[in-house]
Amino acid sequence: MRKSARRGAAGRSPGIRKADVLPSPNIWYYPKAYEVENRAQDVGGEIWRVLAEEAPWAGRDVLDVGCGDGFHLPRFAETARSVLGVEPHAPLLRRAAERVAEVPNAGVAAGSAQRLPVPDASVDVVHARTAYFFGPGCGPGLREADRVLRPGGRLAIVDLDVSSEPYGRWMREDLPDYDPPEVEKFFTAQGFRCRRVATEWRFGDTAAMAAVLRIEFSPRVAEIAIADVLRMNPATSAGVTMPVGYRVHVRERPAGIVLGRHSVSSAEASSASSISPRMA
Repeated sequence: MRKSARRGAAGRSPGIRKADVLPSPNIWYYPKAYEVENRAQDVGGEIWRVLAEEAPWAGRDVLDVGCGDGFHLPRFAETARSVLGVEPHAPLLRRAAERVAEVPNAGVAAGSAQRLPVPDASVDVVHARTAYFFGPGCGPGLREADRVLRPGGRLAIVDLDVSSEPYGRWMREDLPDYDPPEVEKFFTAQGFRCRRVATEWRFGDTAAMAAVLRIEFSPRVAEIAIADVLRMNPATSAGVTMPVGYRVHVRERPAGIVLGRHSVSSAEASSASSISPRMA
């Protein structure tokens, strides 16, 4: 889960405001282990199936907010018209650029959820996976997503389901102030529908599983999680698996769009660029 309560400026891309950046203590500092995690996640493709139903991207323009090192960009690019990954952390942005260097309809740009570096009404799908949108407090990013979406476009937020066992229990141990019902109320009030998705993570061996859990949780909780997963998996050569639940929150861009403190209609959005938040 790319989430941290700590604010910091280390590794920001030029032009990104300090207040816009929340460091991700896993992928920022352990990108190789996070690559293992990405490859282990959702081996059955359930999240992709739900996204295709709720926010179809084939033939459309996609914006991936907080794309990290670009892991999901090639998958979108297989059928999308174009894909742009936005990431504030310069080292990850470079890795993402390398990942899509040979993908003609994919690119990356420096930016944050609060200041997306694209014009008004220019994309059809805004996707964010375990990045930035964690409930109350993410209003600026929601308004910015509405700004860049075309009429009828979809914002899809994929987050871990903290009520799902056992991963949710480990998360609650590390995030005692995180209130899952309050987060659900927030997204419902903002007009999102929610689909819960049961997935399976699969690792090649115990060492890979342990390395990933140690970048996701505090040392104490990581050891509890590792022990739980080992109990779930009798000795086998088929790898190590564990269930992990997600939530997929989706809404269409509303008829009225919020730009800063101003609310304008869809027809007026194209003339309101002077007050739209922008990347420098």
